[in-house]
Amino acid sequence: MDPTLLRPAIVLVLWTFVMWTWMYVTRIPAIRRSGMKLDPHAPRGEQMATLPADVRWKADNYNHLFEQPTLFYATAITLAVLGAHDAIDAGLAWTYVGLRVAHSIFQATVNKIEVRFGLFLISSLVLLALAIRAALALW
Repeated sequence: MDPTLLRPAIVLVLWTFVMWTWMYVTRIPAIRRSGMKLDPHAPRGEQMATLPADVRWKADNYNHLFEQPTLFYATAITLAVLGAHDAIDAGLAWTYVGLRVAHSIFQATVNKIEVRFGLFLISSLVLLALAIRAALALW
């Protein structure tokens, strides 16, 4: 199996752990500063919603990395298993990863929704192109 398309997939997995670290490096001190007593009976997300927005943005992005990128992983693995990919597919895969990293950094720091949505839209179109190419390789 050719690992060409698995490399960007693993980079995105590792990036997810960067966001996981960033989330906890900012969240735990914010929880301590606020004096929050963690309540297992509080509705999901209720307590974290009281933290400052710039702390919540990291957690929001971490969660986003478990949504659409799962389609990317499936597509990249499909193309890798088929061995039916070329430089265009590799370029699309790396572009998708780069856009998701940019999206993460932007959401975690500035979080201007219009820009963040633009990054999401472009990355979605890149992923759609990659998925269409995978579908064509299957049929």
